[in-house]
Amino acid sequence: MSDDHESIDLGSPSVEPSTPSNVGFPGPPPPIYSCTLTPELVAKAREELQEKPEWRLRDVQALRDMILKDQPNLRTRLDDAFLLRFLRARKFDYDRALQLLLNYHSGRKAWPEVFQDLRPSKVKHVLDLGFLTVLPHPDPNGRYILCLRPGKWKPNDYPFVDNVRAIYLTLEKLIQPEETQVNGIVILADYTGVGMSQASNPGPFLAKKVVSVLQDGFPIRIKAVNIINEPRIFKGIFAIIKPFLKEKMAERYVLHGSDLRSLHHKIPRSVLPEEYGGIAGHLDMSAWSKTLLDSEEEFIVEFCQPDPLEGVILPESMLFEGEQASGQDDDTFRALRSQLYYCY
Repeated sequence: MSDDHESIDLGSPSVEPSTPSNVGFPGPPPPIYSCTLTPELVAKAREELQEKPEWRLRDVQALRDMILKDQPNLRTRLDDAFLLRFLRARKFDYDRALQLLLNYHSGRKAWPEVFQDLRPSKVKHVLDLGFLTVLPHPDPNGRYILCLRPGKWKPNDYPFVDNVRAIYLTLEKLIQPEETQVNGIVILADYTGVGMSQASNPGPFLAKKVVSVLQDGFPIRIKAVNIINEPRIFKGIFAIIKPFLKEKMAERYVLHGSDLRSLHHKIPRSVLPEEYGGIAGHLDMSAWSKTLLDSEEEFIVEFCQPDPLEGVILPESMLFEGEQASGQDDDTFRALRSQLYYCY
């Protein structure tokens, strides 16, 4: 990829954050934690996440003590900035934050196809295809927009799991700034070009694992999922996904069809590219690709290390379901596949 392309500056945990520019993402907190939230976001975090600035570091220490006491063999980051992600994602409930952290690590163990040797250069083909990007400007609520275009992928191109790897790396990069931890993100999924081959490829077993990892095993708040240009077959696709969604998450899905005015009620034109009726220029896939690819060393440190759960024994309730569920899911898939053909 040409160096002429601008990247979206999310910074890196190993360097001092640079002075924010007018365009691009804020950087992550500095290595020694110091709150980077604006007074407005501090107030928002207090109201929505039960985060009290005067107790913040006490809460982090409480979670750290729980980890060291209950899971002394867990090889995980224990720095303030990292643990705060999990506290914020679970509204400073210590027990739920610890559960989320364990899910975060056990998800890696349960799905080695996704997490083994996970780094941007390994998903460059996904980025080059234009499967995903992050729009350069947040919405009025400060939420960055992850734009997915599943119709760009064809099953003969590469395994579906590579798309999951690219999404996960993107979420890891997005969650670094404290602003995202408080505001959450929005997903915009454009289903133009999605047909039977894409819809039936993942299946319920794979769909369940994706939902489990992203819904219950990652410290990010997905505030809305906007679906546009969905074909009739999407009813079948959603029938595969919906049983695994929590009620609150299922309610955040909004289907707009080809009605861009409906989309603009949820995401204003000022932050959308021209392809979606916006005024923020053409959809640029290269900036986010460069942001990820420039973070290669950072992800090698994060993901290309020994298994953090090696030697750790977790209760079964804390582990993601594995292959033992596949038989039942195969039966479910046969029933749902008939729905896909009917919708198609």
